[in-house]
Amino acid sequence: MVLLQKSIVIEYEKSGEPNQAYLLEYMMFFLKDEVLKDFIKMADIQSAQPTVLVPIFVNPISERLLTYLESLKPYFNEPDNIEDGLIKIKLLELLFDLTHANKNIMQQLLQLKQQVRSDISTVVEQNILNPVSVNDLAYLSGRSLSSFKRDFQTIYNTSPSLWIRQKRLEKAKELLTYSAMSVTDVCFTTGFENVAHFSRVFKEYFGYTPSSYKQQLS
Repeated sequence: MVLLQKSIVIEYEKSGEPNQAYLLEYMMFFLKDEVLKDFIKMADIQSAQPTVLVPIFVNPISERLLTYLESLKPYFNEPDNIEDGLIKIKLLELLFDLTHANKNIMQQLLQLKQQVRSDISTVVEQNILNPVSVNDLAYLSGRSLSSFKRDFQTIYNTSPSLWIRQKRLEKAKELLTYSAMSVTDVCFTTGFENVAHFSRVFKEYFGYTPSSYKQQLS
């Protein structure tokens, strides 16, 4: 088993004899902040944050954890009939079993509560063409929405919404000018989710619709 912080990419490789058949079975658990907070309170874990980063490590599966995993399998046969309260109880049970198996996991859980801030410019520019909201960008940067808007204003001297729209529209015009992509393809490629909305804001910014601009280039 391994406990991972959110926003992490995992890559793994199989090893062994070529052509040997493998049966890979695994379960992934997504622990929301509210569940972690409830567990930390119930388990009476000290709230002081760890001063040294606890490394990610692979833990052996204990008999207690194996029994827990087996107890979950019947629920997969009737997923629509599982109550939300039961899901929370089972997640809390998992956390108790994990910390019983390895006390260091308590420190990892405290680290999961820490808010890690990322560089705003990097986050925004990496996601400029993705259909993400300002709320999403704030989350990815490790900030509250109000903190993200304030820090963004300091860096770019404008609001996130206006800056992102401007950059997407400029990229859209570039694609219309130098590629054979249709207006619809350009719309979705540049992070807009609605062609009508894309056409309207394009016209507001440039003074003409993307369709008429495309025709002028023909």
